[in-house]
Amino acid sequence: MKLQSNNISKKFNGRKILKDLSISVEKGQNIAITGPNGSGKTTFMRILCGLIKPDTGRITYQINGVDISPDKRNTHIGLVGPYIQLYQELTAFENLEFVARLKGVSGYRKEIFNLLDFIGLKGREHDFVKTYSSGMKQRLKYAFALISKPAFLFVDEPTSNLDEAGIDVVYEIMRRQKEQGVLVFATNDQVDLKLADEVYTIHA
Repeated sequence: MKLQSNNISKKFNGRKILKDLSISVEKGQNIAITGPNGSGKTTFMRILCGLIKPDTGRITYQINGVDISPDKRNTHIGLVGPYIQLYQELTAFENLEFVARLKGVSGYRKEIFNLLDFIGLKGREHDFVKTYSSGMKQRLKYAFALISKPAFLFVDEPTSNLDEAGIDVVYEIMRRQKEQGVLVFATNDQVDLKLADEVYTIHA
């Protein structure tokens, strides 16, 4: 597995947010994206995931040495970030069932319960998400991202809104992802940054 970006640039309203940004990360590695607020960390993460198109540059995904076309990447990507929206009027189980079906995950029922147990939401799977605390919602976003067992996991602000127990769960997720695939995360938290094999700094 390999993710590579070459010379990514992006402007918003005439202002250049990113300029010629290149990264390369393979299975067994993780990288962190850091930089001042407004420097473009989130924009870069969203470009890598295909949510935003760059003005210039190219992004390549590979599995077993074979390029994955943009229209096939979604099934291989997991994303956690403040901009990920959960369905407030559905339960945690229903949220995960929806995304599992969307991504073509088979036999997902058992996997949903296993994930909810792992992230610390066992016993709350049939509660409406609108009743969840911000920390519980953040945990659920990780289950959202992991339901398809993604080869490529992107995390924007990994430990946001989490208590100590939740942070421990996130660090375990990040450790496992490093073993199984590719991990890219954006943060300014100095503790989080210690988990990175390589740190890329974006300057405002």
